[in-house]
Amino acid sequence: MKPIVAIVGRPNVGKSTLFNAIAKERISIVQDTPGVTRDRIYADVSWLNLAFTLIDTGGIEPESKDIILSQMREQAQIAIDTADVILFLADVRQGLVDADFKVADMLRRAAKPVLLVVNKVDNFDKFMADVYEFYNLGIGDPIPISSASRLGLGDMLEEVAKHFPKETPEETEDERPKVAIIGKPNVGKSSMVNRLLGEERLIVSDIAGTTRDAIDTPVKYHGREYVFIDTAGLRRKSKIKEEIERFSIIRAVAAVERADVAVIVIDALEGITEQDAKIAGIAHERGKGILIAVNKWDAIEKNDKTVKEYTHKIREILAFMPYAEIIFLSAKSGQRLQNLYDMIDVVIANNAMRIATGVLNEIVMEATAVQQPPSDKGKRLRIYYATQVAVKPPTFVLFVNNKELAHFSYIRYLENRIREAFGFRGTALKFFVRERKEGK
Repeated sequence: MKPIVAIVGRPNVGKSTLFNAIAKERISIVQDTPGVTRDRIYADVSWLNLAFTLIDTGGIEPESKDIILSQMREQAQIAIDTADVILFLADVRQGLVDADFKVADMLRRAAKPVLLVVNKVDNFDKFMADVYEFYNLGIGDPIPISSASRLGLGDMLEEVAKHFPKETPEETEDERPKVAIIGKPNVGKSSMVNRLLGEERLIVSDIAGTTRDAIDTPVKYHGREYVFIDTAGLRRKSKIKEEIERFSIIRAVAAVERADVAVIVIDALEGITEQDAKIAGIAHERGKGILIAVNKWDAIEKNDKTVKEYTHKIREILAFMPYAEIIFLSAKSGQRLQNLYDMIDVVIANNAMRIATGVLNEIVMEATAVQQPPSDKGKRLRIYYATQVAVKPPTFVLFVNNKELAHFSYIRYLENRIREAFGFRGTALKFFVRERKEGK
């Protein structure tokens, strides 16, 4: 599970510049995933041998100081709720201002590691005296950096890494399936979790999430224990639509990071939206098991074509994840809610499924016989060998003669043949292509 690092700070202190400087070109923009990474709210970063998720809590463009302060508090709260480490960014040239003190006060009480980072220090000799002024905030030693010139970033990341949670043996051995209930505000996520709990009345205990403040609720069903990670309880009231969208995405990142399966809840009355696609994209990119739960289905007027039409619309908007399982239910009436457990079990099993190398190669060779691999200038792609190297998600490596010839569309064709043979319903599959010279 990757740690989460969040950046908080006033307008124009350089949050986005710092975000881009750390993420560099490593932000993976997946061609067929809508919006998610392009919005640059979060990025998966690897630095030296560490991997973490970086979150930019948001830009504030308000007219008055009061709005700046209230929105900074909002950002700080988001960071406190979701992050393992908080970077509190200040600007050496603007100096200390009242809002910095008030937010520092909030962060100090948060019981989360906070690093005070002073930006725009392009010349350490010239600005160090001004950096020392930030000791007055009382949240530790200020770390001088310049995002624009990329000065001091290594030292800062070294400090960040010191605060990453160490995995405890109990945490790594927890075999209970973890299910994140994600989706936009007001689609019925809380009602769903409450209904699942209420019907079973076998809640083991409500424990605050080990590394986040999302509520982890263990539930027993037919003798098996599940942990539901509910992001709904974390929502803060925000007047601005973009802010709500940004926050629901940040919360989804934090929940999905810790889950085996993501249940994406969609409001049947509203229909599937672009925002649903962004949230679904987070789970897709991270290779989680995925279930789409269409809630409030009891409130829809239906005829014999309704399910088909609705499914088609979902498949159209979520074209990048045709493997996702869909269930129509009602949290309010409890309709089909119990089926959710069976589907979660299927998706978890598929997400952790291993295929024997011999059987896998038979399928691949058969597929290449039916549809010849692509060629260019007389040279044809040859697939020597395929093997599965990981689960969660199932990950395959194809050894080929020429990487350039392994077009995306042909890899997609092979994926479809593998799915036909082995199912893999509800889980993404990842493919890596490695080049190997003939005769090796």
